[in-house]
Amino acid sequence: MNWDWEKLRENQQKYEQNKGGGPGMPRPPQMDDLVNKFKGFKFPGMFFVGLLLLAVFLGSSMFFTVGRSEVGVIQRFGKYERLAQPGLNFKLPTGIEKVTKVNVRQPETAEFGFKTYNSTGYRTSADSSRQESSLMLTGDLNVAVVPWIVQYRRSNPRDYLFNVKDVSSLLRHMSEATMRTVIGDRSINEVISSRAEIASAAKEMLQTEMDKAKAGISIVNIEMKKTNVPEPVQASFNEVNQAIQEKEQTIYKAREEYNKAVPLARGEAKRLIKDAEGYAIDRVNRAQGDATKFKAVYDAYAQAKDVTKKRMYLESMLEVLPKVGSKYIIDADQKNLLPFLNMGDKMPDRFLQKGE
Repeated sequence: MNWDWEKLRENQQKYEQNKGGGPGMPRPPQMDDLVNKFKGFKFPGMFFVGLLLLAVFLGSSMFFTVGRSEVGVIQRFGKYERLAQPGLNFKLPTGIEKVTKVNVRQPETAEFGFKTYNSTGYRTSADSSRQESSLMLTGDLNVAVVPWIVQYRRSNPRDYLFNVKDVSSLLRHMSEATMRTVIGDRSINEVISSRAEIASAAKEMLQTEMDKAKAGISIVNIEMKKTNVPEPVQASFNEVNQAIQEKEQTIYKAREEYNKAVPLARGEAKRLIKDAEGYAIDRVNRAQGDATKFKAVYDAYAQAKDVTKKRMYLESMLEVLPKVGSKYIIDADQKNLLPFLNMGDKMPDRFLQKGE
């Protein structure tokens, strides 16, 4: 089919002339005209810069990095949403989600009742400005100056951020209250000499209170510094301690003498008891032996009375006669002893026989 190009051009020209709405009316803007106008229009440079910055800002707010010792707490429109672990993480743009980084590994330190120094100069801890925090009443109604350090770690980031408004203030007040409770149950000497035991008891009690408050705090350690009495009474306190030491020294010496004398006396008493027991055993054994011997003699006597009687008589004479001075042996038939009485000086040991 052949096209009539000239006729088509004429129709196109007629159409362009009539589409404006008739003769005398302005022609409406066409798409081509609008495109040509926009092609000639130049946007300001700041507009592109703003778009670029907006894109960079939105992109940077969606990606964040959490350190190795930190945990990111993400909130969506202010409400807790989730936890972000260490490394590169993603979140919705700022205004929708917010991230708060919490250090959960590195311990923090809170100082109470003393001043610290560093290489740059003088520094005062948060609580040391209130000197009354270190003045405590002991169980024996003495006043002690008790400085200490609390080391803690943020173990639960969610509880740490949302359960308590001011965790640091809560920790300071609870630490002071706990230490006063522990110190109030002990004497001044115990407070000075038993610092490790007091620190252990205070740590356990403070951790219990922080758990009740759900503060997300884990107590790592409580360190007791040098404990003393207030400076105005230190001289008197030292004198009292010196007197107590002298008293204890005297008691130790007395105990030393006691430990020397009492065991010695007990040993001597045991020795005498053993000697007495040995003597008693010896006497009993001897008596039993004598009784056995006498019984044996009696049994022999019962078997041969005459022989035994004569032997016993002779044995008795052998024991008696050597002890007698002058001896007069007379006959049983002799009636008159007078003639023989004067012979004692002249013949003291003479044996007189009948008919002599």
